[in-house]
Amino acid sequence: MAKILVTGGAGFIGSHVTDLFIEQGFETVVVDNFSSGRASSLNPRAKVYEMDIRDARLREIFEAEQPDFVSHHAAQIDVRRSVAQPLFDADINILGSLNVIECAKEFGVKRFIYISSGGAAYGEPQYVPCDEAHPINPICQYGASKHAVEHYLFMYYANYGMKYTVLRYANVFGPRQDPNGEAGVVAIFTGKMMAGEPTIINGDGEQTRDFVYVSDCAQANYLAATVDREPAIYNIGWGAPTSINQIFSALAQTTGYTLAANYGPAKVGETRHIYLDASKARKELGWTPAVNLEEGMKKTVAYFKTLERGA
Repeated sequence: MAKILVTGGAGFIGSHVTDLFIEQGFETVVVDNFSSGRASSLNPRAKVYEMDIRDARLREIFEAEQPDFVSHHAAQIDVRRSVAQPLFDADINILGSLNVIECAKEFGVKRFIYISSGGAAYGEPQYVPCDEAHPINPICQYGASKHAVEHYLFMYYANYGMKYTVLRYANVFGPRQDPNGEAGVVAIFTGKMMAGEPTIINGDGEQTRDFVYVSDCAQANYLAATVDREPAIYNIGWGAPTSINQIFSALAQTTGYTLAANYGPAKVGETRHIYLDASKARKELGWTPAVNLEEGMKKTVAYFKTLERGA
C-alpha cells in the first residue's frame, strides 16, 4: 500500500485531500500544528502528528513513516498578514517548506506535490487567462514566498533527482473553509449572510477571481501522485472570471439574504483581475473540474446550514 504524508492535512483543503487518498486506498499520514486546521475535519483513518513544519523533529516523522509521496499544503495563506508580517510569512512558507523538502530528499520520497498560488504569484496579469508561462510578478509577499519554493523544488530535482509536481490553485472554496478567516470570500460571505450580519466587500466588488471547488483540487492531488510524469507546474482553476459582486448576489439568493452589500476600501497587495488557463493539467494529468460555481456554492451553503443545526 502506498503511503502519503499530507502537511496541513487538518486544514480546509488538506482535509479533503486526505479524505480522497484514504478513499483511494492510500495509507495517509497528516502533519498539522492546528493553528488553523481543525481536529473535526480530520479523517479518523489518518495517522496524525501535531507538529509545526518548521520543527527540526519533522525528520523523525519521515524516518518513522517513510512516505512514498508528500502533499505539502501547510502554509501561511493570508495575503493581508503576509503584507503586514512578511518575516512571519517567509518563515513558514519558505523555511518551513525547505524543512519538509529536506526531509523528503533524505528519505527518498518518490514525488513531492507542492501547493503554490495561481493568483498571488502571477501578480497583476499581462494577459488572461494566465497560463503557466505567464511572467511571475507577485504584488504581495504571500505570492513571492509561495513562488520561491518552486525554484527550490527545481533545484532539488536537478541536483538530487527528487520528482515534484506544483499545483497552482485558483481561489478554492467549499465545505470546511473558515468563515471567520481572512481568506475565502465564499465562506466569509456565507457565514455573514446566514447570521444576518452586514457583509463587507473590499473595493468596488468588480475585481474578478477564478473559483475552483475544493473536491476538484483534491482530485488534482490524486492525479499528481498517480500519473507518473516529469516534474511540471500546473494551474488548477475553472478558467472563468467571476466578480466579487456576482459572488455576493448569488450567495444572497441561495441563503435568502436581504441586506445590501457594504463597500470598504480595497486591500493592498490584491490583484484586480485574474483567471487561469488549466488546459495543461487537462492534457497532461487528465484533470477536469467537475463542480461548477453555482453547484459548489449550493454545496457550501448546505454544509454551513448543517453546521448551524449542530448536525
